Amino acid sequence: MEKKWWKESVVYQIYPRSFCDSNGDGIGDIRGITSKLDYLKELGIDVIWLSPVYQSPNDDNGYDISDYQAIMEEFGTMEDFDEMLAAAHERGIRLVMDLVVNHTSDEHRWFVESRKSTDNPYRDYYIWRPAKDGKEPNNWGSCFSGPAWEYDSETDMYYLHLFSKKQPDLNWDNPAVREEVFQMMNWWLDKGVDGFRMDVISLISKKPDLPDGIPGINGYASFNEPANGPHVHEYLQEMREKVLNRADTITVGECSGVTLEEAKKYARSDGRELNMVFQFEHMDVDADGTNKWSEKKMDLRDLKNVMTRWQKGLEDIAWNSLFWENHDQPRSVSRFGNDGRYREASAKMLATCLYMMQGTPYIYQGQELGMTNVPFENIEDFRDLDSINAYHELTGQGVFSKEEMMRFLRYKSRDNARTPFQWNDKENAGFTSGTPWIMVNPNYKEINAQEQLARDDSVFHYFQKLIRLRKEHEVIVYGTYDLLLPDSKEIYAYTRTLGETKLLVVCNFTAEQAEFEMPGEFLDGKILIRNYDEPKASGKDDISSSENGSAELKNPMMLMPYEAVAVIV
Repeated sequence: MEKKWWKESVVYQIYPRSFCDSNGDGIGDIRGITSKLDYLKELGIDVIWLSPVYQSPNDDNGYDISDYQAIMEEFGTMEDFDEMLAAAHERGIRLVMDLVVNHTSDEHRWFVESRKSTDNPYRDYYIWRPAKDGKEPNNWGSCFSGPAWEYDSETDMYYLHLFSKKQPDLNWDNPAVREEVFQMMNWWLDKGVDGFRMDVISLISKKPDLPDGIPGINGYASFNEPANGPHVHEYLQEMREKVLNRADTITVGECSGVTLEEAKKYARSDGRELNMVFQFEHMDVDADGTNKWSEKKMDLRDLKNVMTRWQKGLEDIAWNSLFWENHDQPRSVSRFGNDGRYREASAKMLATCLYMMQGTPYIYQGQELGMTNVPFENIEDFRDLDSINAYHELTGQGVFSKEEMMRFLRYKSRDNARTPFQWNDKENAGFTSGTPWIMVNPNYKEINAQEQLARDDSVFHYFQKLIRLRKEHEVIVYGTYDLLLPDSKEIYAYTRTLGETKLLVVCNFTAEQAEFEMPGEFLDGKILIRNYDEPKASGKDDISSSENGSAELKNPMMLMPYEAVAVIV
């Protein structure tokens, strides 16, 4: 397998609005990020993925861009950005921009011109259609509820918006649009950025006839309906030729609706398109059918099936990205672990389980502290357009009661990941001296970076060790993956193999003890990492300390609640 620096890197996602506020206006900013680069250096990460900082009316928290080559005033200036980039590079940290080019803001100058007339030079920069039978051109739904079409009286036509109505979709079939995008990307590469995370890039090519799709819970077809269109790979190969080959970039595509077969095209090792993709099948293991708004808990067997299919399916063909969290997902310790008594143990276990797999790890800000979901009390506490729209639409239609919907939002809302980073136990968790733009999670006095940096057995230091182990042991990066115990509802166990080196990873996903019969070849192995410092009394002589301080492994092994252990031979 070909070795690449981006395969050996660990990426840390920063959501600027919630990371660190340097000027007391309640909104995180670029200078705040610069002030915390030493923290990230200590953690050991190699790359920052920066969520959008471009000029934006902020309808969708910066993912509605009105100027790709300007910085949002709330975040600072281009000079601030240049200083941050230089400071990151001085610390050996690369920086990836969030590329949002499926759509723009409706306040972007291209769209302002496009809507003026049908013969405007910018008209075909976007997707316009006449009404069909007196209604929208098709039944596609917006990601943020309602139809994916907005009527514009100026020209008596509808424009497509797979997200907010203030986020009109670009028409990538127009060569002029692609040239504009490529020029802008080259401008950022000339500035010195190191690559791009590409927002919903699988949606840029639509089927020419825009066919109806299968209606979902609200009567509209999923916004994933247009995913993986007929020209998407052609356009990405053009991007590779005209932009990405100019520098040694890292690229990851957010690919809504991507299948394993499609991912092999997006991220194949021949380097014609992207380095890797974000797929979301494992984010749907706790969905209630096509409805994400529920409190359903996952079946571990479903998770193992999905993760294993992607690990084995991309083996020697393409590359995986590894994530539990991002700005669009709730906190993983509340979702897949235990955010009460076993919060730290389960946060460490989830990290062990995922980051020992093959692929590039992505850590979302606060995940390395085991930050949790938030006890929002009412809909006014939310800022996320998706959550607010879904609440009003689904309660208004009588699909869910207000009480039900609030429970679902507390479990699944994107705002769970967007509350301020918890730096210390001072006012507003040390995030701002002003009034935060969104509420601070009240548990910041117990869960914060200052406390964890000072404690050797903290979640932070565990993440730090996991990152270090990936750099010390090639088997963690390049070894092949094989699942053990596919039918276990409690234990996720797998091996990694590289030449003569083998690694065993065993994780208990429950709050109960679980028995595991270790394969004989690992009984003489060395424990690389485990999330319980000392063997706990379990009624089983599963691990005993030897004179040199390492552990002697015995069968059967009795795993403690949410225990994780990795053994190398």
